[in-house]
Amino acid sequence: MILTANSEVARHTARRKTGNGWHTTFIGENRNTLEQGQAAPETGVLYPMAFLVEKDPRAVVKPHFHEAHQYQVVVQGGGRLGTHDVGSVAVHYTDAWSAYGPIVADDDGISWFTLRNTWDSGARYMPAARDQLRAARLQDHQHREATSPPMPVALPADLARTTALSCTTVIEQAPDGMATWRYRLPPGAHAAGLDPDTGGGQFWIVLSGSASAGGAAFLPPNSCVFVGPNDGVLTVIAGKGGAEALCLQFPVLARH
Repeated sequence: MILTANSEVARHTARRKTGNGWHTTFIGENRNTLEQGQAAPETGVLYPMAFLVEKDPRAVVKPHFHEAHQYQVVVQGGGRLGTHDVGSVAVHYTDAWSAYGPIVADDDGISWFTLRNTWDSGARYMPAARDQLRAARLQDHQHREATSPPMPVALPADLARTTALSCTTVIEQAPDGMATWRYRLPPGAHAAGLDPDTGGGQFWIVLSGSASAGGAAFLPPNSCVFVGPNDGVLTVIAGKGGAEALCLQFPVLARH
């Protein structure tokens, strides 16, 4: 199941106002898009979700946790996430039932992708949900969190002059497959990712330039692709100006 979402299409068709910013759905349903009476997807099985969150200047998201493994990728603005300064491009990962935060936007606001490979019904805010978190610990749900420092995207002129393909590890691969890599491709170059079966599927985000994946048309920055664990190695092709892309791999699913 290779899924693609063009950022320009998503912005024009799926962007909605929230109380302190904007929310744009890219892939899958989420609690904001389920229609009244529509059954939520089953928890714990493969169900990719991707959406872009844009927060106003000085907006605050209180500490909370989710029932699904999750990546957040800061693509614009900056602020603080827990004890970390974050900005473009920083990667934050949490296991299910791992509390984190708060998220505090700076004077320019902050925008991030939220990426999950299974359904999540919404945030459980602390301290009100503390008893739920304690119960999860009794069921052997671990706390795991990883945050990378910001690393700006390449300027178009520098990207177009790139002559060598590079792959940088952003989050080291864990025994269960969780890991993140950043690719930089010269114009027209091909890059093959790691087999997604080593984890629980992968999201790819185009950071700069343009790229094609899975036989789709070339995608502009902030577009994303999901490749399932059984879909085989994904090959990414850079456009005429080169490309930068993130590959974010989830832990192996118990069922997929």
